Amino acid sequence: MDDIPTQYQPIYLATPNPYNNTQGLLRLTKSGIGWKALQGEQLVTIPASELKRVQWMRVARQYGLKIIMKNGTWYKLDNFAKDDFDPLKEVLKKFYRIGLETRDLSLKGSNWGKAEFQGSYLSFNSGNKTIFEVPLEDVTNTNLAGKNEVSLEFLPPDRQDQADVGHAKSAKVDELVEMRFYVPGTMTATKAAKLDKHGTEGDLPADENGDKANQSESDHDSNGDDADGEEGEEETQNAAAVFYEMVKNKADLGQVTGDSIALFQEVLCLTPRGRYDIDMFPTFLRLRGKTYDYKINYESVIKLFLLSKPDDLHMVFVIGLDPPIRQGQTRYPFLVFQFVKDEEMDIELNLDEATIADKYQGKLQRQYSDPTYQVVSSVFRGLTGRNVAVTGGFQSLHHTAAIKCSLKANEGHIYPLQKCFLFIPKPPTYIPHAEIGSVSFSRVGSSATGPSRTFDLKFNMLSGTDYQFSSLPKEEYNALEQYLRDKNIKMKNELVDSDQVFNTLGTIGSESELSDEEDDNEAGDGGVPRKRRKTRPTDPSELAGDFGDDDEEESPDEDFVEVSSESDIPEEYDENYDSDAD
Repeated sequence: MDDIPTQYQPIYLATPNPYNNTQGLLRLTKSGIGWKALQGEQLVTIPASELKRVQWMRVARQYGLKIIMKNGTWYKLDNFAKDDFDPLKEVLKKFYRIGLETRDLSLKGSNWGKAEFQGSYLSFNSGNKTIFEVPLEDVTNTNLAGKNEVSLEFLPPDRQDQADVGHAKSAKVDELVEMRFYVPGTMTATKAAKLDKHGTEGDLPADENGDKANQSESDHDSNGDDADGEEGEEETQNAAAVFYEMVKNKADLGQVTGDSIALFQEVLCLTPRGRYDIDMFPTFLRLRGKTYDYKINYESVIKLFLLSKPDDLHMVFVIGLDPPIRQGQTRYPFLVFQFVKDEEMDIELNLDEATIADKYQGKLQRQYSDPTYQVVSSVFRGLTGRNVAVTGGFQSLHHTAAIKCSLKANEGHIYPLQKCFLFIPKPPTYIPHAEIGSVSFSRVGSSATGPSRTFDLKFNMLSGTDYQFSSLPKEEYNALEQYLRDKNIKMKNELVDSDQVFNTLGTIGSESELSDEEDDNEAGDGGVPRKRRKTRPTDPSELAGDFGDDDEEESPDEDFVEVSSESDIPEEYDENYDSDAD
């Protein structure tokens, strides 16, 4: 009977997550196609009137169906047996009057082909075979890296998603995080508009995108795409730029007109270096720079800090991200923005009073007329729901909230805060108190030229990781030690009082010289005055042990010439050195 549906189980729903381990029952009826999870309430229904094409292909779990709808979206169903092809083909023809196409996959290893935008997916094909398909909704950032290169960055699933698909939380999973396309050539504005129009339904392969497989066709284009430089009637566009704009539009990375709540322009960012426009939307923010463009969901913002720099001229706003943004192979879990302290701004948020009162519970204001750093931090606090940590509780000898120091070859400041230490600007390093096993102090820079004016600070973490900060001014030791005592953080003092060591060495040396001079007058064998060999202590650590851990304030030495705290180590030996700060 025609009313009896065709059923298949267990069938996996491979959209949007291709590694979904949820099994379900697939049912085909005259009214449409339905899939329901065997456990749970997950349900997918596809009306017969929305069906456009159905493809059969080999997948990791036996065979699969790709059901393409008229609006350009599709669903994938896996775990069909090879013998299911003929019954499915007959049912699709009988119920929906559509055929079952066979889609072959390219397995020859080609890295060039045609890019085709099919709804919310980017399909990369070689000939009539599919190399891979990318869901554009998973693209978090795209950049035009150079004249002919476009990069796509993907947001890896969080731990909960990994647990849902059958992975243990502690398991390490290989995931796609970045993909780069080389797109040479140019195209006319007419072709670019045509690609944008038809690419939604995937009927137009991206022949004009200039990949290797299509370059021979574009070389003979009569509309002004030739490389001979002939001027056509229509303006030509860079093919990579068109491809880049298509990805932005399909991945919803472009600006959403009318939804922007606030825009902060040309904000100086210390890490990563550059100036960025910060465009705030209800659920995410856009970070637009000269080269990079990011879409950051507010759920990814996990920390906010507002810190005063020791120069008393600037304020620093630090944003902690999980997952971090990426520039090539470099990950940035913290964004460090700098503001002039006296700079003020007037801004009106694109929100009504009712929305501010109901949705944001009064954490935002309709209008602001305050210093810029206060406005930005207040808007971030209201939209992300995160509290802003500020300085307080620690004061250095110079009445600042930070101590100048170095992390490897990078100079910066370390902030002892209420629940953590934070080093900025590069690389931003977050050290929570709860993860500190102990803190060690040690003296460096002792030499025969004079006593040390700095000390080292080492954090021994419970995880086994160590953070070593050097060149901290000696006069800040007492304040830092008191801060650690107040926070009940275990300390190990390895300091050696260099002044006393060198004074003692000098005293012993003088006594030795006097005794040597006296010995010079002593006659040796044969009545010839003999000179005795001068002796000095060879192990300063033995002397240092006699003086304990005394760390009293030293009197200034007028003859002392302070050695620069900057590292003399060449940059090529620094593993964290970044030649391109921008």
